Amino acid sequence: MAWIYLLLASLLEIAWTFSLKFMDVKKFRLIHWQTFFSRKENWIVMAPFAGYVLFGVGNVIFFSMAMKQIPASTALAIWMGVALIGVKLVEIAFFKEPYNLSQFFFLLLIIIGIVGLKRGA
Repeated sequence: MAWIYLLLASLLEIAWTFSLKFMDVKKFRLIHWQTFFSRKENWIVMAPFAGYVLFGVGNVIFFSMAMKQIPASTALAIWMGVALIGVKLVEIAFFKEPYNLSQFFFLLLIIIGIVGLKRGA
C-alpha cells in the first residue's frame, strides 16, 4: 500500500507544480472580496490557489504515509523522479513544450534508477 501512497503523492506533486504555473498573484490582489461570489472571474483566479493548497496538503499526507514503510531516501528519490518525469510529459503533451531525443534518454536513466531503488527496498 505504501507504493500506492507514493505514486499518489507523486501525482499530487505534478498537479501542485502546475497550480504554481497558473497562479497569478497580481490578479489575486485585484479581487474585490465584497463581490467575490458574484463574479465568475474571481473563481478562475482562485482555482490555482485552491489547487496549490489541496494538492500540496494531499501530497504531504500521502508522502508521509508512504515513508512509514519505505526508507526515506528511497521514497524521496522515487517521489521526485516520478514527479519530474510526469511534469516533463505533461509539458510536452499539453503545453507543447519543445523537446529533443536526448531528454528522453535522461528520463529513461531516471526510470532505471527508480526501478533499481524499488528493487532494493
